[in-house]
Amino acid sequence: MYAIIGATGNTGKVIAETLLEQGEKVRAIGRDAARLKPLADLGAEVFVGSADDAAAMTRAFIGATAVYTMVPPNYAAADLRTYHRQIGEALGTALEQAQVSFVVNLSSLGAQLPEGAGPISRLHDVEQRLNRVAGSHILHLRPGYFMENLLWNRDLIATQRINGTPLRGDIAVPMIATRDIAAVATERLLRRNFSGKKTQELHGQRNLTMTEATAIIGKTVGQPALSYVQFPYDAAEQAMLGMGLSADVVRNFIEMYRAFNQGLVTPMEIRSQANTTPTSFEAFATVFGGSA
Repeated sequence: MYAIIGATGNTGKVIAETLLEQGEKVRAIGRDAARLKPLADLGAEVFVGSADDAAAMTRAFIGATAVYTMVPPNYAAADLRTYHRQIGEALGTALEQAQVSFVVNLSSLGAQLPEGAGPISRLHDVEQRLNRVAGSHILHLRPGYFMENLLWNRDLIATQRINGTPLRGDIAVPMIATRDIAAVATERLLRRNFSGKKTQELHGQRNLTMTEATAIIGKTVGQPALSYVQFPYDAAEQAMLGMGLSADVVRNFIEMYRAFNQGLVTPMEIRSQANTTPTSFEAFATVFGGSA
């Protein structure tokens, strides 16, 4: 039986569905029973609980062959570091109490940085806490920049005919589709071919600059002149605050963008067959089809 945190999210949902399709038993963990119902309809055992509740997570993990862990996003967190540390402590305690043998944990490229990389450094804190769980074999997946992050810009592309973030347009970063992360996580959960405390970077199909990604989007949606604009940090900050993100979450995101722009968030592994995934940005960009 496989316990999946964030079973309604981009990676967890795909993991849970894939395991169920293969006839495996799945305990789908999430905060919203209604959103978990489609997985229940597919045969999953549903567990409603919060990842920061150690007692609940212990119950969710008991009997699991392996567990997929991640930090559910909380854009309203008053203090993002405190939130991540609470999640890490609850998950670590639950893994210890439930005596889980194998864990695949979703982290991030750059999570070796204890400071200076915003939410990425907060995932460093989670990794460190989980690494203190005695007796568990833990694999931290460190994927690159989610292609799905650019879906936030669909309205911008459609209405203003530009694409923009605070990232420099000329920095090539590993971009990955979340379905590819889920595929790797599923394989590692099933095979359980790791031991100790390990990390594995996932670099996507290739590195891309935001300028290159924008050109691909433009071609896909019929806007060949679509241009990329690097937004000033202060303008991006005001925009995110206007979307309802907390001040500390916004501060962390700006710190992350600065870290990318300054070259702090870079791969530690050389690109290889093991960390290259199949989905190209051209294939992903079809989801922007309604933006033109």
